[in-house]
Amino acid sequence: MNRLFILPIIFVILTSCKKDDEVYANPVTPGMTTYALTSDKAGYHPGDKVMLAINTVPAGSFVRYRHLNTVLSEEPLTGTSWSWQAPPADFSGYLVEVFDKENGVDKTIASIAVDVSSDWTRFPRYGFLSSYGKLSDDSMLSVMGNLNRHHINGIQFYDWHYEHHLPLAGTVSNPADQWKDIANRDTYKSTVQKYISLAHGYSMKAMFYNLCYGALSDASAAGVSDQWYLYADAAHASKTVLNLPAPMFKSNIWLLDPSNSSWQNYLAAKNNDVYSVYDFDGFHVDQLGDWGKNYTYNGTVADLATGYGSFLTAMKSAVPTKRLVMNAVNQFGQQQGIAPSPVDFLYTEVWNPNENYADLARIIQDNDSWANNAKRTVLTAYMDYKLADKGGYFNTPGVLLTNAVIFSFGGSHLELGEHMLCKEYFPNNNLKMSAELSNAMTAYYDFLVAYENLLRDGGSFNAIPVTCTNAKMNISAWPLQTGKVAVQGKKIGAAQVLHFINFANAAHFSWRDTDGNQTTPVSITAADIEVSYDGPVHKVWVASPDDNHGVPQQLSFTQNGNTIKFTLTQLKYWDMVVIE
Repeated sequence: MNRLFILPIIFVILTSCKKDDEVYANPVTPGMTTYALTSDKAGYHPGDKVMLAINTVPAGSFVRYRHLNTVLSEEPLTGTSWSWQAPPADFSGYLVEVFDKENGVDKTIASIAVDVSSDWTRFPRYGFLSSYGKLSDDSMLSVMGNLNRHHINGIQFYDWHYEHHLPLAGTVSNPADQWKDIANRDTYKSTVQKYISLAHGYSMKAMFYNLCYGALSDASAAGVSDQWYLYADAAHASKTVLNLPAPMFKSNIWLLDPSNSSWQNYLAAKNNDVYSVYDFDGFHVDQLGDWGKNYTYNGTVADLATGYGSFLTAMKSAVPTKRLVMNAVNQFGQQQGIAPSPVDFLYTEVWNPNENYADLARIIQDNDSWANNAKRTVLTAYMDYKLADKGGYFNTPGVLLTNAVIFSFGGSHLELGEHMLCKEYFPNNNLKMSAELSNAMTAYYDFLVAYENLLRDGGSFNAIPVTCTNAKMNISAWPLQTGKVAVQGKKIGAAQVLHFINFANAAHFSWRDTDGNQTTPVSITAADIEVSYDGPVHKVWVASPDDNHGVPQQLSFTQNGNTIKFTLTQLKYWDMVVIE
């Protein structure tokens, strides 16, 4: 969370009082039979037993297992629950498809993705928790079950801690049962522990949140030295401080020098206290973005962007077995200190001026470059920002177009927790998800997992000539242009991937869709596509989170020299065409 944006935070605290169960709308469309597939975990190791279930078994139905466009096996579906042994290949995405036959033709009725990865940070899908009051087991199970259905494999425990310089309430030998967080909300040890336990039961990792350089008003009594702080002047007369209004907040937050080794040792020891009481899997590190010129106690100008690297290296050295990730607020410090450090993936909270869809793509590609393509990206990008001041519903086309861009460029989107995020103060739940959006989000996250080996597993983006020859769509190579479908190419192994994202009638190109007025794309059907491609082609297929439950569909094609022709049957938001 970027706490520089404190005025909106004050508003959202006052307005975020809806019950969590109001946020996720019932995804079942009235009057329709809905078949729902579930799995027991968010991710699996190679060879694991995958437990699957369906709410009802259609007569004469089958289950089929796919890796990309290859069918691995299929069998009759004889009960509402069954198991499947995950294949031995590591870091692979699969699609489980339930289908029956209609007039001799296979008809898909439900699907679910399965991620088989021995390390969750290879394909991070990050979610959050933000409230730790006296919650019932059923309510917590409902939250975590929903995150599991979206294959969320890592959880950020936002604002769970007692104080920034003393994250553990109480002591290791006598931890507190209850405490107040920074916003004076009640937090319970039993709730935090229950959420951690549930996360582990779903094979999710639990990451505790804290600033890298925060101290509250009582820090001196806890052993925090004046020599560790950041100062507004070279004479260390005035400490750098984030002022927060009382009594809403229990203290201002004073900032320390993250590169100061004494502060690093102090916080590492406090983190060890946390790990001694709570079974967290790692440390989610936050910052405040570009804070301007600050000074160390000795009067030198503080280099925060580079200093983050020193801090992160110290945190990893202190507890090498724990995972580490840090928020690069609007990319501040990402290239200089964070990406080269021992973080497990890259995390960017996106703000102005990075407001356009093209900016999201550029940030992901920059992160790939700065980490030598070894670390994947998670973006925190708050949707419908001004609309959230009024309340209501998320605007479905705005959310889906943003996710289409993020996912197609190899990133994932921190957006799901007890509710869907709309503000940087995570407890804000002013906006709900409609049934349409709830259904679509499940499909999009299935797609992200099922095709992770094409979306997030290397390759290089390219631009190859693509045209529509029957005037059904106007095409432009990425970046997007007004009135056109944007096409981005990616070469990965022997496959040429083409992402078609439908901006043909977009109201604007601002990913945040801050007022919730992005328009629903007009579906395009039967578009004749011509692609210039060098080399023999054996298959062309298409898959979309918007169509046929994400199941790939073969496309008939012709090849004449370096020209391939095929018909794209339907495009709503996002189609992925693969040329093999």
